[in-house]
Amino acid sequence: MGTWSDQTVLAAFALVMALLVDVRWGEPPAKLHPVVWMGRFLDHAGRWATPKVGTSVPAQDHGAWTRGTLAWLAGAIGVMGVAWGLQCLLAKWPVWIAAPCLGLLLKPMLSWKMLRGEVRAVGSALSHSLAAGRERLAFLCSRDVHQLDATGVRETAIETLAENLNDSVVAPLFWFAMAGLPGAALYRYANTADAMWGYRGVRGGRCWEWAGKWAARADDVLSWVPARLTAALLVLAGGRLWMPGLSREARQTASPNGGWPMGAMALLLGVRLGKPGVYLLHAQGRGVLAGDMDLACRLAARTVWLSVPMCWLIAGGMHV
Repeated sequence: MGTWSDQTVLAAFALVMALLVDVRWGEPPAKLHPVVWMGRFLDHAGRWATPKVGTSVPAQDHGAWTRGTLAWLAGAIGVMGVAWGLQCLLAKWPVWIAAPCLGLLLKPMLSWKMLRGEVRAVGSALSHSLAAGRERLAFLCSRDVHQLDATGVRETAIETLAENLNDSVVAPLFWFAMAGLPGAALYRYANTADAMWGYRGVRGGRCWEWAGKWAARADDVLSWVPARLTAALLVLAGGRLWMPGLSREARQTASPNGGWPMGAMALLLGVRLGKPGVYLLHAQGRGVLAGDMDLACRLAARTVWLSVPMCWLIAGGMHV
């Protein structure tokens, strides 16, 4: 494994191995899942960084910002250090042993089978009743689902699929191609931190407005390129080379990244996607129908596999 070409081969086989393991077996047990360990650290660190408050949000809280930033950095250094150490250990082994082992270590950083399964479960539950669809959707997103009608449930499920296609698959693979296992681990850590800390205002009796600011911005930065690549791959998965109006739709959301894959999905399906009172993507589109959820899953699956050659090219370029 001493040459650049060996590292490229190692990365290529590890990418495929990770996806095949994910498609076949899904997530490892919680007690062995690195992302669960990250979540536990972030939970404890978040309690230290964010003291309990009432219902008001301080105009400024530099202490909370400093604690949140230091806690995030400490976790990031730890996660990358462990990943780097494991990768260095594998670098001493022959490629035919190191590649599958690296693939197994990469697998927990991505989650395609679970994402697709949860979206399909929403559609299945909705076919029984609206209440069942809402209940199942609540497992998939943090949005208030109780006021959604059947169309709204489908919209939210497809939006979550599109956005998490980047967060759970394309972005971890992109950062693996760019920086190996430490890159994928850092991205997964940053995305988990944003999910747990990146809230405005008070949540759970704690004000995250300042303590979670660094986590939110770090996730935005690390997701910037992958989100746009995810949109481009979705367009290719839909049999097109370009999607007119995509950048306009992407700007409808407050997130600098989430609008790209969601906008691409809305345009490809020809449907409206939105969050009531917040944003609306492809306003001229029709309402989401039951069959659109299956089509969205098929487009997402093609995107996942299209990301593999893209990452091969990136990894090869990094090791030239």
